[in-house]
Amino acid sequence: MLEVKNLHVSYGAIKALHGVSLSVKAGSIVTLIGSNGAGKSTTLRAISGLVKPRAGEILYEGQNIAGLPAHQIVARELLHVPEGRMVFANLTVQENLMMGAYLQHDKNIIAAELELVFKTFPRLKEREKQAAGTLSGGEQQMLAIGRALMSKPKFLMMDEPSLGIAPLLVKTIFEKIVEINRTHGITILLVEQNANLALEISHYGYVLETGKIILQNESAVLRQDPKVRSAYLGG
Repeated sequence: MLEVKNLHVSYGAIKALHGVSLSVKAGSIVTLIGSNGAGKSTTLRAISGLVKPRAGEILYEGQNIAGLPAHQIVARELLHVPEGRMVFANLTVQENLMMGAYLQHDKNIIAAELELVFKTFPRLKEREKQAAGTLSGGEQQMLAIGRALMSKPKFLMMDEPSLGIAPLLVKTIFEKIVEINRTHGITILLVEQNANLALEISHYGYVLETGKIILQNESAVLRQDPKVRSAYLGG
């Protein structure tokens, strides 16, 4: 469904990605792990059109989307849940969700998606009229994912969904990620500091170091790899 070939991204004179290549099969969960500054977020930002690659191809459903503006990529049903959640703090939960449906003009589809989001995250329904800025970190993460779901994605990228969330809610968020993948058939590319959890729920994994892929394999195999265990899984 997604194939990234020899991707290079620079921020001015600083080279962030040095020829990253990866692929994501339709219906799978693929995770990208690595230390801070490895280039994980930059990879997602390049795919979603937030930064322009210096070189390389990003093939989504067979078409090269590298360099396309972000709103055109969203229209192709490829959505990005950014690091830090980026909810609209002054808007209510429902208003935030409706922002996710801005490309959708069919009221019946919008209503059905809203119902789906509330079924997936009942807590959002309870806080429907509440300002997003008053929610906990975990609830804001649910809202950020819910907002992306309002666009009826086929492909969902999530950047650090466990960041700054209470441990109890992290488990819930990851259970929901699996549910979104299995129940709704949405393909997921996941960037996550919690490598143990990410490899537990994903089918395939890539290890990124200083802008390069250094390891790739089925997630179950990576979890047993001595290098991965010592560097990312606490031994």
